[in-house]
Amino acid sequence: MKYRLCGLLLIAQATTALAVETPPTEDDKGFWYVQTSVYTRHFAPDPEHNNNQDLIGLERNEASGLVYGGATFRNSFSQRSYYAYAGKRYDMTDYPVYLKLTGGVIQGYRGKYRDKIPLNRFGVAPVIIPSVGVNYGPVAGEFVLLGFNAAMVTTGLRF
Repeated sequence: MKYRLCGLLLIAQATTALAVETPPTEDDKGFWYVQTSVYTRHFAPDPEHNNNQDLIGLERNEASGLVYGGATFRNSFSQRSYYAYAGKRYDMTDYPVYLKLTGGVIQGYRGKYRDKIPLNRFGVAPVIIPSVGVNYGPVAGEFVLLGFNAAMVTTGLRF
């Protein structure tokens, strides 16, 4: 538990340090981003693990890089779960690549799976989720690191 938290904090710090932020222009008003999961891989596969998350998310990206949104998905044990978050997107200056770090709460790990996510004592757990994304016009894709347990690839549309 202690090592996971330290590792997540280290990833968060590295993500922030490696990013080069593009300052917003006066014409940039931000955008909405709707996304879905296309691939998930658990690092320590278990027959109980679900690799089809059925994620649907809606996110607002402000011109300043501030992001906030929510998503619904099926967790690793096929339980319907929800993620509400806020964070920061760091755009690269010369490439359509960005780093994103969000933090928020996950609800949905219940019953015998309640303790499969740290700090889920009351059915809601805090999380930090880093990702790397690329966009081409309105189409985007992200590689999302889900702690030390799994990675997910998402795709979506900006509008």
